[in-house]
Amino acid sequence: MNFTVAIVGRPNVGKSTLFNRLIGEKKAITDDVSGVTRDRIYGEADWSGRVFNVIDTGGFVPRSEDVFEKHIREQVLIAMEEASLLLFVVDVTCGITDLDDEFADLLRRSPKPVFLVVNKVDNAERQYDATEFYSLGIENVFMLSSISGSGTGELLDAITEKIPAEAEEKEEEKIPRVCIIGQPNVGKSSILNALLGEERNVVTPVAGTTRDSVHARYSKFGKELLLIDTAGIRRKAKVQENLEFYSVIRAIKALDESDIAILVIDALEGVTQQDLAIFRLAVKKRRGVVIALNKWDAVEDKESNTMKWYEDSIKSKLAPFNDLPIVFTSALEKQRIFKLLEAVEQVFTNMNRRIPTSQLNEIMMASIQRYPPPPTSGKLVSIKYVTQLPTSTPMFAFFSNHPKYIREHYRSYLENQLRSKFDYCGVPVHIVFREK
Repeated sequence: MNFTVAIVGRPNVGKSTLFNRLIGEKKAITDDVSGVTRDRIYGEADWSGRVFNVIDTGGFVPRSEDVFEKHIREQVLIAMEEASLLLFVVDVTCGITDLDDEFADLLRRSPKPVFLVVNKVDNAERQYDATEFYSLGIENVFMLSSISGSGTGELLDAITEKIPAEAEEKEEEKIPRVCIIGQPNVGKSSILNALLGEERNVVTPVAGTTRDSVHARYSKFGKELLLIDTAGIRRKAKVQENLEFYSVIRAIKALDESDIAILVIDALEGVTQQDLAIFRLAVKKRRGVVIALNKWDAVEDKESNTMKWYEDSIKSKLAPFNDLPIVFTSALEKQRIFKLLEAVEQVFTNMNRRIPTSQLNEIMMASIQRYPPPPTSGKLVSIKYVTQLPTSTPMFAFFSNHPKYIREHYRSYLENQLRSKFDYCGVPVHIVFREK
């Protein structure tokens, strides 16, 4: 899945409400006051088995000198450039405004497919009023109500029709696909260069390389993998103040193409909110994760327990999923670069581990008997059976008489048991409960 939809439009037309409707959860804050959405929000939508990324953007106001509106405008332009499809949202209750007209003119010149979404159409009278928006000259028009959900099914059908069919992977491409992600200026390019070294004859370009990331095949010391570098952020005038936003969009695209993410963190800065945002994206997309704490050579006053202190600090911020390999690297000094590859190789092995059902039940049922699920709402809950599902990342189904009464803390207990009994370091483990 590598398809991104950006929701754009002037302020206060219901973009965030539509975003929440598409992803099926209330993630974006909505309010009648314009300008609520300043930071970009990201999510995934799933419709009829087709999954795509969704970006909620702030209200676009051209030529405004307001510091917030200027910042939002630049981010909207970035989203428009990076998205695969644009949803232009307008408000039927206001009719066509000057801002709508100007924005439509901008979108008509875009090479990207554009869907015009006339929002708040929730009765026959507004259905008639919505016909006015055909004059904006955008071919694909959808009339809907984001709040009630009416009409959103037709929009989702049209979006999924635009998603290209995924090409079948060739057998020879079954090697780890590794992306290097992180904030700007943390050393992503330096790590890539350190990995590739000077013997560039062993690196061959892969057909289909996109302009958004650099793909290179690594083949050294008996190790083979596909590297996807996201460090090449184009420094355009409109991007200067939004490098972090741009890096997140790049990370989304790179993660969609990868099995494992090397998250590069600046040892001098520590884990920031931006690092956490990128890490959560990787976990949500169920990618394996290796932490590269870069610029370790620049950390002064190192003592015998300094590494342990840094590791504990990082894991506490990444909790609850903190069963991760952390490699202390220096791209400048080429320090522990090979250990980074060993960690990637181990995580890839963990991702593809399949546990025989008999062994899984023998071990996990003993853990369940030792600490059974507590009764909830007067229901005595028991788990009878567990099996690993045939998915690309580890997913386990636990069969119970009352699956809906199993609480989150017990899910965490089962995950911890799986991690302690089997090696799933660096890999998100997904658990589902089914009725038996």
